[in-house]
Amino acid sequence: MTGHTDGIVSLTAYILLALSSLFVILDPIAVVPAFIAMTPNDSASTKTRMARLACCVAAGVLILFALAGKYIFKTLGITLPAFQLAGSLLLLRMSLDMLYARSSPARETVEEVAEGAAKDDIAITPLGVPMLAGPGAISTSLILANQAAGDVTKILCLAGCIIVVCFACYWIFWLAVQGAHRMSPLALKLVNRLFGLLLAAMAVQFILNALEQIPFFKR
Repeated sequence: MTGHTDGIVSLTAYILLALSSLFVILDPIAVVPAFIAMTPNDSASTKTRMARLACCVAAGVLILFALAGKYIFKTLGITLPAFQLAGSLLLLRMSLDMLYARSSPARETVEEVAEGAAKDDIAITPLGVPMLAGPGAISTSLILANQAAGDVTKILCLAGCIIVVCFACYWIFWLAVQGAHRMSPLALKLVNRLFGLLLAAMAVQFILNALEQIPFFKR
């Protein structure tokens, strides 16, 4: 009975970690200004359709990498701790950009925003990839898949968490479309900085977890 209870607690903790880390790294609130800037002449219905498609594309990309990540590593000869360290350093860099209210080049560049503004449909690129499912989000999904340690239940829960977070992103985009004129730039920056602090803490924790898998650092 105790083992069953511990399993439920472990699964609950994993789900909460997946939901929080994925939402923080996708950070749809930070993407909203670029999304609005790239669709100045589109109707509300068109903006909503593009947001819906972008979130579906992001979910598909993240689930694909979460499921196939270990096979990609085997093919390329990359160890999981090495990727986890590299991905964690990327997340740490992005968190510092968020803390200082800067647009991270890892998420979007000035050129990508300008190109998006000139496109008729930004749903798949650059909104879906790389603004939502960028290197940081892909790294996070792979790290979380690695932490599942082959547990099928956790892998399925991770896929479900990705879908839930992407739906939350769509809901935030929908709210932005409906009330774009009411958004406060100061409030957006404040929320972005808070997310940056959380992401920095998660990145450091991921680094510590990766180091524990390296024989030299094992106790």
